[in-house]
Amino acid sequence: MDVDEFSQQIAELRSRVRGIWRRTATQPNSQQELMIAAFDELQVALEELLTTSEELELTRARAEIERQRYKGLFDFAPDGYLVTNTVGKILEANYAAATMLSVRQKYLVGKPLILFIAQQDRQIFSSLINNSQQIEDCVIDLKPRLGTSFPASIRTSPVYDSQEKLVGWRWLLRNISETKKAEEQVAKRTVELAKANQQLLSEITEHKRAKSQLMHLAFHDILTGLPNRALFINRLEDAVNYSQRHSDYLFAVLFLDLDRFKVINDSLGHTFGDQLLLTVAQRLQECLRSTDIAARLGGDEFIILLVGIRDVFEVVAVVERIQKNLARTVVLDGHEVSTTASIGIALSITGCKQPEDYLRDADIAMYRAKAQGRACYEIFNTDMHIQAMAHLQLVNELRRAIELQEFRVYYQPIVSLSHGRITGFEALVRWLHPKHGIVLPEYFMSTAQETGLIILIEQWLLHEACSQIQQWRKQFSSTCGDLAECPLTINVNLCTTRFSQENLLPHINKVLQDTGLPAPNLTLEITEGVIMENHDKAIIRVKQLRNLGIKLAIDDFGTGYSSLGRLHHFPINQLKIDRSFVSGSIFDDGNLDIVQTIITLAHKLGVDVTAEGVETEEQVAMLRKLSCEYGQGYFFSYPLDSSQATALIMTNPKW
Repeated sequence: MDVDEFSQQIAELRSRVRGIWRRTATQPNSQQELMIAAFDELQVALEELLTTSEELELTRARAEIERQRYKGLFDFAPDGYLVTNTVGKILEANYAAATMLSVRQKYLVGKPLILFIAQQDRQIFSSLINNSQQIEDCVIDLKPRLGTSFPASIRTSPVYDSQEKLVGWRWLLRNISETKKAEEQVAKRTVELAKANQQLLSEITEHKRAKSQLMHLAFHDILTGLPNRALFINRLEDAVNYSQRHSDYLFAVLFLDLDRFKVINDSLGHTFGDQLLLTVAQRLQECLRSTDIAARLGGDEFIILLVGIRDVFEVVAVVERIQKNLARTVVLDGHEVSTTASIGIALSITGCKQPEDYLRDADIAMYRAKAQGRACYEIFNTDMHIQAMAHLQLVNELRRAIELQEFRVYYQPIVSLSHGRITGFEALVRWLHPKHGIVLPEYFMSTAQETGLIILIEQWLLHEACSQIQQWRKQFSSTCGDLAECPLTINVNLCTTRFSQENLLPHINKVLQDTGLPAPNLTLEITEGVIMENHDKAIIRVKQLRNLGIKLAIDDFGTGYSSLGRLHHFPINQLKIDRSFVSGSIFDDGNLDIVQTIITLAHKLGVDVTAEGVETEEQVAMLRKLSCEYGQGYFFSYPLDSSQATALIMTNPKW
């Protein structure tokens, strides 16, 4: 019966009682009134009982939920849990405990826990259940129903009823077999380590000696024994910190680069080069005080720290002493050798915060000194840093320009002076800068050569130029009669670095194959310096290039070496007279004699001549009179982009 039905029956009963009371209302009856009052009290009591019953049901429901949750935690806990009475009879057991003791949960309930305690530990168990206090981490051996005994960590806690009477025990069981095994392994390993320790003690002395040697190697140059960069930076950092605390303390950093060391090293060999470096290291130390330090960076570069100096004149005196000492002749295997150094100086008065900044500034000053010639020195100033930063910015912009393909090819016609017609073009690189527009090579080419970026630029230039000239050959071979008789050629400059590269020949061959340009239509221009710096190797490389079928020209001839007497060793096709002998008045300053001599000797060697820098009709007439084959310059045309050059070819001009 639910609450609503029970209330309805009470209401009906009350109505019937009140009806009886109304029928007998004329006959007073105290007993009847008492019954009605009693019944009302009964109704109130029943309603309160129902309310209490409802609350009790809610409480029981919540208790059941908690019980189920507790039971879930109890049953599925990873460790074994048991509840026993005061004498050790098992009242509850979870799944982990049953598994640990190799029995089913139902089997455990009602069994004495002592049945699963190893014989030797039952006395400990008895003491546990007779103690009313919680015991932490007692270890005893458990004996499962099936299997062998195993060590377990036991933790007990008493269970009390509402009157604080002890009614049982809770047990937490944890198998520590693996832990015991690990402890045994640790003990065994400890014994082994004790034995090894004795051996280790005997090796400590050797280890310390080796460590000391390694520390020396870590901070000293192997060849010269001088401090290396790491030790030098440490000493320099100390000087920087001290100068920041004492304003009157001055120091200087010297950066030395030996002059012509590569020539000596290459000509006499690396063994003699090492001997020279040893001599340089010794002579540097002879010039310094005990408080100063000289270090070797690597190669032929040395750095010096002068501390506690009075002024810049003292630094200059040390530099001059170093130069004088280095210039003394040294005999290496019968060869008398002397050297000098380019020296850059960075003074502490510049106020740099980091030691590396002084090294950088001295390096910048050294490069400025080297640019002035041998045995020079320079003191760093802020203008040098500005120039160095501008140089770095240019290098970064060049890298970006290569990546974004900002370079363009311009073409300057090469004209046959006997026919007055275009026979080919020289490919000239231009930089289409996003901010500055067209930038000429003289503003970036030296930096590109210094950084090696010139190789990527020239590789791109060669492919673009060959592709364009082949396109013109196909386009105009049938429409321009002169081109059919004398197909267009393209001249491309080759720098020193590119000339000596191992992959030069395969790359040129691939470009010719990819573009379809016949090899005889390509002329590579190299300077006198390229072939004269390494004569024998240059002859081999020139012959390899000629074997590909391409032609070779010596560019800017007459400005470098006096090499006419050696030209017969090189299978070249053409000499290009430098513009300095042609532009302006060809009759001035003996230029005419020089031009005439070059042309005469070239013809005797069977080599054609191209005059650069042709600007006037007078120059053209004189060159024709001297039987110069080709001319190139502003008189014929300025360098043109591909579309302008195409338009020029279509007009088929004649000069």
